[in-house]
Parts: sequence; C-alpha cells; structure tokens
Amino acid sequence: MYFDTHAHLNFPAFTKDRDKLIKECLEKDFWMINVGTNFFTSQKAIEIAQNNNEGVYASVGLHPINLDTGLTRMKIDDDETDEKENPFESEFNYKEYEKIALDKKVVAIGEIGLDYYWKPKTKTKIEKFKEFQNVLFRQQVKLAKELDLPIIIHCRMAHDDLIVILKYLTTIYGPEFKGVIHCFTGTWKQAESYMRMGFHIGFNGIIFKFNQGDIIKKIPLEKVLLETDCPYLLPPDYKKKINDPMGVGYVAKEIAKIRNISLKQVADQTSQNAKSLFVPWLASLNKIEK
Repeated sequence: MYFDTHAHLNFPAFTKDRDKLIKECLEKDFWMINVGTNFFTSQKAIEIAQNNNEGVYASVGLHPINLDTGLTRMKIDDDETDEKENPFESEFNYKEYEKIALDKKVVAIGEIGLDYYWKPKTKTKIEKFKEFQNVLFRQQVKLAKELDLPIIIHCRMAHDDLIVILKYLTTIYGPEFKGVIHCFTGTWKQAESYMRMGFHIGFNGIIFKFNQGDIIKKIPLEKVLLETDCPYLLPPDYKKKINDPMGVGYVAKEIAKIRNISLKQVADQTSQNAKSLFVPWLASLNKIEK
C-alpha cells in the first residue's frame, strides 16, 4: 500500500470527479489525508473523510498564505478556491477550529507554518508580517498539543525562523513534537534539527525539481513520509493533467532509486510511518495481527 500524507482532494479542482477518484485510490490501496488550508477547506476535508471508510482522513488548519494580514495583496488560486467562499481569514478562530478538529476522522492540525514568498516590501511591514504568521503558527501548535494531534507544517523560505520558533516552543511543550515538515526543501542541517525535535520529513513531486538526492540518502527511512500535495507538483512521468494521491507512487519510485532499495521497502516503511504518526490505533492493530 501507499499513504499520501498530504493531498488536497478537498479543493475545487477535484469537484467533478472526486468520488470516482477516491474509489479508484482505495481500490488500488492508496490511502490519503486531505489537508485543510482554511476553515472552508478544513470542513470539506472532514466531509470527504466522513463519507469514506478506512483510508481517507482529514487535517484542519489555517495556512499562512490564507491569513489576511492587510500587508500584502492576497492572491487567489482557482484550483484551491471555491468562488462562493472567501479563502482568506483575518484571524484564527480557535474555538471554531477546535470544534471541527474533534471529529474522529481528523488526524492532524495543518497545514500550518510560515511562508515568506509573498511578503511586503518595507522592513517595518515585513517584521509585522512575520509576527502575524508567528502568532498564527503558535496558536495552532497550541491547539494540536491540547488535542494531542500531530502537526503538518508548511515552510517556504523560512526554515531558519521556523526552527527558532520550534526550539522556543519546546520550552513550553517539551523537547519533542509529533508531525511532519511537509514538502521539504531545506538543507541537511535543517532536516537534522527537525528530526531531533521529533519530526518526520515529507517528500513529494518537488524532488523532481530540486536536487535533494543527498538528503534523501541520509535521512533514516523511518523518518520519511510520502506526499503529493495534489493537485500540484505532478511527477513528470505521471501522464495526467493534475496530480492526485496515486502520484505518490512515482515519488516512492524515485526515493527507492536514490536510496538503491526496493520500491516495496519504501512503500511499506513509509506507510507504516504514516500510520504510526497519524492513525496509531491502526498501526497497533497491524502489529498485533502480525
């Protein structure tokens, strides 16, 4: 089996054939977590999970680029945004997110984190912009800790700041976190820092664009998770118009090639990693059955 730990079938890009696609994924033994980026897509992820049995799960959270700080021009992604819904939120409504996160199909808080790609131009505004994201991130880490859920972290052009914040948070919550650094594009030193704090490292189609071979070779396979980030990051050999959870097989194949191990070893270990982190009750049952 394969486990796509970061999909977005909750996005409008999949509205037309979502049910058919999920059925095909499950028949081929591809599991998934659909990840929220705001309140609407988080609710949609839960709805999809509720409509399916084992193998389809949800994560809820407010993505940093969906936080309207008033400091940058907000950019709308048609694949992500339903025309009836405003994708941006001016603040994190802790109680409302907590309420939906209590659903039994919710297995993580995310995606949350830092994103400095679309930042203001003046130094003063940049500092305010970063502080807004810092506060948002810490609010959601607090929610994850209170609910004892893993966190799915998005980080773009901000790894050094993220590591500083996480190290500070270890003084509040303890030395280790449960979670994953999604779509990892950092350095080996940064990966080591994350792993020391308990995090897994998520790899997806970005590995076909950025040379991360040395990092993929070094990371213990027990710390690796597979992702697609679909509908984005379509692997070059996957002959579809947009990515979907079955695209994770191409990521697994590339990792197996880089590490010079079997595809089955990558698929089995990363699926076990995902189960242990996000659905530990299933991982425990599997161990008992063996």
